[in-house]
Amino acid sequence: MELGSVLKFLENKAILVTGGAGFLAKIFMEKVLRTQPNVKKVYLLLRANDDKAASLRLQNEILGKELFKVLKQKMGAKFNSFISEKVTVVAGDITLEDLSIKDLNLKNELWSHIDVIVNLAANTNFDERYDVSLYLNTFGAKHVLDFAKKCTKLKVFIQVSTAYVSGETAGVVKETPYKMGEALNGRHGLDIEMEKRLVEYKLEDLFAEGATQDVIKLAMKDMAIQRAKHWGWPNVYVFTKALGEMLLMQDQEDIPLVFLRPTIVTSTFQDPIPGWVEGIRTIDSLAVAYGKGRLPCFLGNPHSIVDVIPADMVVNSIIVAAMAHANEKGSVRIYHVGSSVKNPVNFNSLHEITYQFFKNHPCINKSGNPIIVGHVKVLGSMSSFKTYLSLHYLLPLKGLEVLNAAMCQYFKGTCMDMRRKINLLMRLIDIYRPYLFYKAIYDDTNTERLRIATRETEEVETEMFYFDPNLINWEDYFMNTHLPGIVKYVLK
Repeated sequence: MELGSVLKFLENKAILVTGGAGFLAKIFMEKVLRTQPNVKKVYLLLRANDDKAASLRLQNEILGKELFKVLKQKMGAKFNSFISEKVTVVAGDITLEDLSIKDLNLKNELWSHIDVIVNLAANTNFDERYDVSLYLNTFGAKHVLDFAKKCTKLKVFIQVSTAYVSGETAGVVKETPYKMGEALNGRHGLDIEMEKRLVEYKLEDLFAEGATQDVIKLAMKDMAIQRAKHWGWPNVYVFTKALGEMLLMQDQEDIPLVFLRPTIVTSTFQDPIPGWVEGIRTIDSLAVAYGKGRLPCFLGNPHSIVDVIPADMVVNSIIVAAMAHANEKGSVRIYHVGSSVKNPVNFNSLHEITYQFFKNHPCINKSGNPIIVGHVKVLGSMSSFKTYLSLHYLLPLKGLEVLNAAMCQYFKGTCMDMRRKINLLMRLIDIYRPYLFYKAIYDDTNTERLRIATRETEEVETEMFYFDPNLINWEDYFMNTHLPGIVKYVLK
């Protein structure tokens, strides 16, 4: 593979980014604007009722973030005029045809100018309603592809998926596509249109029964888990993302198509600022709970590899892959972007690093006192986890029920509330269980070829668009970059 100049590729290009207010989309837009100010235009598709609402989202949810401070310093007084010239917000929705763009002139502008499409719109909730995930992650991807086919200058379509479309597959997972109807458990009959009809039938039945919104929400979440597991996937997010890949493969035609599959995305490694993160992302929920003293035990295999990759490396790989495969009509390229092959780290190591960090930099409780953390008790099986819950939570609660009637009435709500929390916890454990005992390693042969080709370009660009996990010292990154970023941007 021979690559040209990334900066030259970005010059005078028009790029459409869906999911414009998302974590990766913000980092992508900032990187493009800062490194190549001569980009023609970045169109950001934002879910909004109109252009005014979309513009407000741009100002409040994107440009107002500290992520953009380096670009603001670079542009100085010209920042606002630069953004006005280079960024166009598009009010739309990928769950609808033509991305729900109502302005015909704007649609024609996009169809005649767009060079690159990066589909970053997704619902990443593992416990989402089936209808929400299916319409966005699966049929939303198809709507973006259908829109891409009308773009007369389109050079490449980047579908940002997830490495975990592989489900619970153990061993080395190759960078290969999924064929239409290919279920992970080998079951025959997977039909995406039928899945959509099942959703519609279920909703019709619920409405006919006069179900409340809460009942509908829970029923659709239960359906999501049931349908995903029926076909061999552990949760609705990875299931619907896999279905989205299948639809794109089937309907691709001559569109140059790149599937980029990141693993667990963490805070920025160094660019534009180290440790920038937004929201509590997957493994960070454990770190936050631990720092606040709310994680007495941990379910999982301490030796399981945690395949993590910083967000700026993901964004750099998107940009380089777009350049590498521009104008390759009808081609399909798949890239795993992770660390489990080149630079693996396990749960045990992360636990020790997190312990040392919060020991030295404790969170402060509401009383103003430091929260003292200790090593978490690691439980290696579901049975040991349930036993731990019973001994430490359920048995003491049962004792409340033998009190006199007055006291029992007083404590009843507390008992029920605790049971609800434990039921919710068990539901989440069931959903996340595959990742707590993960046995997969993501082959990144294609990605390594891309890295090698990048290293053969100009040195300044190699440094600018890095995505090699070998650059990372995990102890230093988590201790001095990622966890401080969580404290600063999430815990605040």
